[in-house]
Amino acid sequence: MESLPIDINYNKLLDWLINRRHCGQQWQPQAAVIRQKIIRCVENMGDDQAAQGFSEPSEVTYFQIKELLAQSKDTESGKKNFFGQYSSQNMQDWAEIIKLYERDGVNLAETTQTISRYVNYEIPAVKKQITKCQQLQKECERKEAEYANNAADLRKKYAASCRQMGIEGQKIKTELAAMVRDLPADFDRMAASTQELEGAVKYYDAFVNFLVNREQSDSVPMLKFVQSRGNVRVYEWRTGSPPEVTEEQSIKIDLSDEQDLTNESEDIDWGGGDDDNGIDFGAEIDFGIADITVEDGGQEEQGNGDWVKVTAEDAASLPEVTGVARGEDALSVLDNPNTRNLFIDDLMELESFLTQRVQELAAPDAAMSGNQFQGAPADVQLDASEVEAMLDKVQGIVGQLTSVQMQHLMLIRSSPRYVDRLRDSLRQTLIQADKLVLAGQEAASRRRAALEEEQQLEPRLDAMKKHVRSLQKHLEAEISEKYKGRQVNIMGEINMI
Repeated sequence: MESLPIDINYNKLLDWLINRRHCGQQWQPQAAVIRQKIIRCVENMGDDQAAQGFSEPSEVTYFQIKELLAQSKDTESGKKNFFGQYSSQNMQDWAEIIKLYERDGVNLAETTQTISRYVNYEIPAVKKQITKCQQLQKECERKEAEYANNAADLRKKYAASCRQMGIEGQKIKTELAAMVRDLPADFDRMAASTQELEGAVKYYDAFVNFLVNREQSDSVPMLKFVQSRGNVRVYEWRTGSPPEVTEEQSIKIDLSDEQDLTNESEDIDWGGGDDDNGIDFGAEIDFGIADITVEDGGQEEQGNGDWVKVTAEDAASLPEVTGVARGEDALSVLDNPNTRNLFIDDLMELESFLTQRVQELAAPDAAMSGNQFQGAPADVQLDASEVEAMLDKVQGIVGQLTSVQMQHLMLIRSSPRYVDRLRDSLRQTLIQADKLVLAGQEAASRRRAALEEEQQLEPRLDAMKKHVRSLQKHLEAEISEKYKGRQVNIMGEINMI
């Protein structure tokens, strides 16, 4: 029996010691008195090199004090007098504390309680905090990547939107205004390009006339008008004759809130005139004649007073006469939203017809269905490739008029305030991207803080484990002495920390 080891669970060790009278039940008040003495002794030692090995006074253990006394034997403070007492008062105080610890087994009870506190509470708490730090680092890494990807997607979206509108996106309002400046000239070019659709229009008319057996077709009237007259004033489309006097409209955009602009005017002004002034971003920007122009037969002529320019104030004093184009009548047919929609409707009507014909001519039974056109005129009996060529030209003009860029420019020209809404919408995309970048930086900061905390906790955890193992070893040795050297094993979770 004496050779068998003594196995004791660390959670039941204190009760085991009390039941076997190795320590008293009222050991805690004694331990509190001893702790106060330890605190005073540590304070009295001051900068003594021996005290530097101690941790906090509240954490000094019985075994550390015994080690201190053992190390001081070869020092001056560790020498004893004739009566066997230490010559140093500090050493006398430490020796007294050892006696108080060993009386009623307070050292055994306090060490057991310290082990239980570390194993049950402090070590698990530090482990839990380390795990929390590691989880936080992973979560922050995930959020960093997510924020970075989302911010990049928003910037790509912003760049794509700017490309659709044909701008770089650095000075949004100024760049859009510069594009709107050229819009009247773009309309004129589109009107001129409708001459290429003459064959398609004739094919449409001939086809319809053949089917309904009539000589004249009234299809796509606005397209035919633009082909014959060009991008003239709405007044001329409405009345059939060019205006004698044209009152231009003046539209301004406030650029005072434009970002990164230097020495620029607060407003951009453009009208529907034929002047093509260059842009000087260091001065006032004018996109047209904002006055009244008197035209002779719709063609401007300089000299001999045939081309008269008066101020906007003089416009109000002009007598009410026929031949004056003002308001919507002063706009070109492609600049005016109503007539432009009629023009687009005609183009889409022609496009739908040509698309249908291409599908019919490419169908497997096209030869059989073509028999009904055997008696048709030659300009009706076209093959699929010829119709496809016509369709490509029509779709080219439709694509220019219905593109995202053109839609925005038309809306800006109709309502200058739209450029602010458009700018704010685009800027909001960048603001969201910047917020995501900032959120990513905050996540990175939290990740670094969690890593730093983990790096501080790891050495602390190792020190606590080392301290518990040392206490376990010393306590097993103390109990073993009471049982004539029998092996003592303190069991339980203490061996798994």
